[in-house]
Formats: sequence, C-alpha cells, structure tokens
Amino acid sequence: MSFPSDFEIAREAPLRPIADVAAEVDLGVEHLDQYGSDKAKLRNSFLDAVKPTSKLVIVTAVTPTAAGEGKTTVTVGLSQALRRIGQRVVAAIREPSLGPVFGIKGGAAGGGHSQVLPMEDINLHFTGDLHAITSANGLLAAAIDNHLQQGNSLGIDPRRITWKRCIDMNDRALRRLVVGLGGPLSGVPREDGFVITAASEVMATFCLATSLDDLEERLGNLIVGATYDGAPVRAKELEVAGAMTMLLKDAIRPNMVQTIEGGPVLIHGGPFANIAHGCNSLMATRAAMSLGDIVVTEAGFGSDLGFEKFCNIKCRLGGIAPDAAVLVATIRALKLHGGASKDSLAEENVAAVEAGLANLDAHIDNVLQHGLPPLVGINRFATDTDAEVDAVLQHCAGRGVAADVLEIHARGGAGGEAFAEKVVAALEAGEANFQHIYDAAWPIQKKAETIATKVYGADGVEFSPAALKSIAFLEANGLGETPVCMAKTPASLTDNPARLGRPSGFTISVGDVTPSAGAGFVVVHTGNVMTMPGLPRVPAANRMRVLPDGGVEGLF
Repeated sequence: MSFPSDFEIAREAPLRPIADVAAEVDLGVEHLDQYGSDKAKLRNSFLDAVKPTSKLVIVTAVTPTAAGEGKTTVTVGLSQALRRIGQRVVAAIREPSLGPVFGIKGGAAGGGHSQVLPMEDINLHFTGDLHAITSANGLLAAAIDNHLQQGNSLGIDPRRITWKRCIDMNDRALRRLVVGLGGPLSGVPREDGFVITAASEVMATFCLATSLDDLEERLGNLIVGATYDGAPVRAKELEVAGAMTMLLKDAIRPNMVQTIEGGPVLIHGGPFANIAHGCNSLMATRAAMSLGDIVVTEAGFGSDLGFEKFCNIKCRLGGIAPDAAVLVATIRALKLHGGASKDSLAEENVAAVEAGLANLDAHIDNVLQHGLPPLVGINRFATDTDAEVDAVLQHCAGRGVAADVLEIHARGGAGGEAFAEKVVAALEAGEANFQHIYDAAWPIQKKAETIATKVYGADGVEFSPAALKSIAFLEANGLGETPVCMAKTPASLTDNPARLGRPSGFTISVGDVTPSAGAGFVVVHTGNVMTMPGLPRVPAANRMRVLPDGGVEGLF
C-alpha cells in the first residue's frame, strides 16, 4: 500500500490568504508586508509595540537518531490540535537551512498532515533571510581583508583572525583554505575557512536581537580576531556594523505563514542547536507571545542541546520563560537507544523499548531540573505496536509524568486533540517554576562543568591547554559573565556520537572556547563538532527536480 508523500499532501492543501490568517489573531493588514498572497513579513509598526503575555510551550525531544523523531511535525501538529479545541494559538519555528535540505533531511517544515505552508518556498529561498545573513557575514569578512590590504592601521594579526566566511550549503571542501593568493593586488595571504550560515555568529546574533538598533549594537560587538598585542578587534572598529544592519533591515522582521490547516505560524531565523542556540528568533517568539494565548515553539535536537540553550541562553537574554515542555519520543528512537539495530525497527521489540527508556528518563530529568512540567508526546509511526506504546505510557505513569500518543503526521490536528487537552491542563495548573541551572556570573569553566554534569550526566570536563588559554582571554576581555553555548554532537548525551542510551562514567573533552560576542555568549567546543557539514554519499539533492507545472519534487 502506498501513501501520499509530504509533498503531495502539501500540494493538495488549500492555502488561506495570509491576511485572513493574520486576522485570526487580530493582526491587521496595516502591520503586514505581503510576499504574494500566502506569506508576509511583520512591519515595525507592530514589532515596536509587542507585549508578550501568552503561555509558552517549548517542544524538545529525546536524543535524536537516524530513525527521526519529528519534533517540528509535533510542534506544528500540536498547534493545529490546540486550535481545533478552541485555543488561540501561534506556532513559532526556525527557517530551514539549505545545507540540510540538500544534504540528508530534505524539507524541514513538518511532515504529513502537520506541515507549514507554502513548503516549497519555506525550504528554498523563502523571503531571503538566510541570504541576507550570508551577505552581512561576507561583508565583514571582506572588510577584514580589505583592512589588511589598505595598511592595517588597527594592527590586526592575520594569524589571529577568527572570523569565518559562510555559505548556506554543506561543503566540506571549504572548511579550511588559504585566501589572498595571487600577488600584492589580491590581498594578504592567510588561513581562512567557511562555516554554514546556520552556524555563523551573524545568525546567532540576528536571532537574539530585540530590535534593529539592538542588532546594530550587537553586530558592532562581534570579535573578529586580535591585534599583534593580543587585544580583541571588533566589527565596530572596522566601521561596517551599520552596513551589515542595512543588509538585515528587512530580514530581521519575522515571517508569517500558515499550517496545513490554516493556523498562524511565525517562522524566522535558524541557528543550529549543536553549534549555536538552536531556537527561532527572539523577535519572532516575542511577537507570537503578543498575538496568541498559547505559543508553541521548538528548540533543535534533544533537551541536552536546544532545550538547555533555550532555557539558559534565549530565555535569560530575552526576558521570557516557558510554562510547559513537550518531550517528543518515538518507539523507533527508543528501540535504537535500547540496542536494537536500525534494520529491525519495524519488528515488535518491547524489551528494546524498555531498555531505551533510560534515554527518555535523562531528558525528563533535564526538563524537571529547569522547573518545568514535562509532557511526553509519543509520535506514533505505523509500525509501532500497542504493546510497545503501552510500555512507554506505563513507564511515564510510574514517574508521574503526563504522556499520550500523537498521530498528527497521519491525521493532523485531529490526531493530537487528547494530547492538546493535557497541555492546556498543565498550563492551567500553573505548576511551572522555571529556573536556570547556572548563574551567568560564574567562571566559564564552572558553567561548562555544570551543564556537562547536570544535563549530560558526565563525571566532569577536561579542558585542553588551548581551551584554558581561550578562557583566560575571554574572561580578561569582558566575556566571562555570559551564558555558555555548548557545541556538542546531537547524537549522544556524551561528546561521542556512537554512545547511545544514557551513558555513565564519561568525561566531556573541550578543545576550544570561542566568543559569540554579538549574540552575548561564548561557545564551548566539545569532541569533534564541525561548523561546516559535508554532503552524504547520496545527497537528498539527487532526488529533487522541477515539475512541468513549476512545482518541485523530492523535498520530502
């Protein structure tokens, strides 16, 4: 039996005029700049007056696996379900990066009957936000090399330049390279490299800015390297922060689109959660919280990455707090964490599910220590058996944790109404006592050790000599009392992607600590995390093409 693809489902869905979608949350056309009939950017006339008052639900997940968990699908489906039971709800999610779209994942705007539309636009160029971020990043890179070429009055040491160029594509050949070759007219030769746009400091900065003026100040604070004397050099000294902001003046405004059922969605920004903080823009979240009574948002990967950073970076810097957390789990993922092989996931294996519950428990514990009531949503697949699902439900009941099955991929909002009722009940109970797990004023090492031990379950952290030297530099230059952004593999609670389940008896290795001064945090690099992915052996791009009617095929 064949099932329609996500693309086929999306193409059959009628799109409401975006003005009608906005009107559902009392947002008039005078506050919209429409991009065609089905998407729009919010105008500054609305953004300048936002007053976040809604309840905020953060969606996270167990440790992701190759089997997929469907966190975005659940975010979209839950918002549809809440809307179906009469709630005034807005979803707030990230924009897809072209790198993963053409690499492994294909489209990244939900799936099945829980998607965000128009899916072709969202997964490709959309409203140009990521291109603008790439251009702003490139302008600063060009200004650095031009400064070296024009006499280097700031005394920038070419060996200490840390700013990287970026492109929104997986291209491993660009990780390390040499620029400035070709003689005196082609610049000063030096080592350089590219990161993917979603991992760039401009993206992280963009997503934590609260206004255009705030964005310009943050961009000016970006550290691009050091002088021969070891002093930090910032973008404002190169006098390009204003021009970078100009490139981002439209991109900074959140985008409004709709779910496949016609509900409002704000989609904006897209930092990776294994490298940056992995959440949609603060401006979009605050705008959504000014429009709906409930906002459903997500953070990338598992609770050890995007959720932890959402709580300890985004909420801290943005002055917001979640009221509940949805923890997405799949039977397939739990089987893998319980030792089952990938080629056996369609077979019933209750024992593997039960063994994999240790990973679920780690994420439940993480949500709880941030003072939030977790609600476990089992994103059900066709091969999941009742016995396997019951094992998870009984385990959660034994822990006193609310849980239910979600069938939102196959049924849309109708497949999540029972779970939506549980979410509303949790919000009405008001049991959240949100808290950060560390004090930003602590030393960088102590903050990193706290995350590693309390969130990952590590015994401790080993800092390389290079990392300790970087920490001393950052603390001496005013970046010691900022949040910490841990760059770590998403595939494990450890820094080793091969260790599944809930490992114990391990340490986290830190190779370097770098500034993300515009965003307002420092990045602690663990294990072998890379900021520029590569394409797989068979990229998703290989199955994509344009159809005769102008549509596309292969995004899902």
